[in-house]
Amino acid sequence: MQFQEITYTEDGPIGTITINRPQDGNMFTPLMCHEIRDCINAIRRETRTRVIVLTGAGDKFFCIGGRKEGMEDSMLYAGVLPTLEMYEAIDRLQKPVIACVNGFAVGGGNVLQMVCDITIAKESAAFRQVGPMMGSFDAGYGTWYLEDLVGKKRAKEMWYRNPKLTARQALDWGLINHVVPDAELHEFTRKIALEIADRGSFALAAVKSAFNARHGGVGGLSRMAHDLLLRPYLETDEHAELAASFAERRAPDASKFGH
Repeated sequence: MQFQEITYTEDGPIGTITINRPQDGNMFTPLMCHEIRDCINAIRRETRTRVIVLTGAGDKFFCIGGRKEGMEDSMLYAGVLPTLEMYEAIDRLQKPVIACVNGFAVGGGNVLQMVCDITIAKESAAFRQVGPMMGSFDAGYGTWYLEDLVGKKRAKEMWYRNPKLTARQALDWGLINHVVPDAELHEFTRKIALEIADRGSFALAAVKSAFNARHGGVGGLSRMAHDLLLRPYLETDEHAELAASFAERRAPDASKFGH
């Protein structure tokens, strides 16, 4: 897959998406949001990879938010970056996604690492929500998911006061999973990714869907039912008999149904 503002590589069972605008803090653009979404949607359709790593290019920034320049004058997004499509794609992906935070994760960049399943950060990384300081906010993923991770009081403090957390503070608050020395970030991330890749892919998909169904409402429940429950049903004798009887315009043989 060829992209302009991200790169995608595969290493055995690990696929790595790299936000590739280090000269501008790896900030989101409309194109980048769509490229990450499209890349993940392509990953959904292949079985080569079992774990996805999301990181930033360079050694200073994971992602520090977004730029609106270049957006079409359209009512579709009403002047707002299409970040939700990117977050939703990560949530819907049936494979675990690991955020490999190689620097500052600020604003939408912090929300991006939160929607990933696991976050590993280097020692010098930093985390911050700055929306109210600059006339912006995230009233969805950035609040609900943050509250799940750090609790309501700390989530509100992050949004009201906008403190900058070190990687160690983020670990203590429960915002991330692991902190490692800067030089060991990618090696440690690969180790964790390979460990997860050895687990049952169907079981991991079921667990991820179960977590997401809580916030997903009818969409989350439908995703679990469609992706995880429908396929086994389609392999049952009941399905085969009902499909055959319908095609043959006859009454089904109920003795072939499961009990």
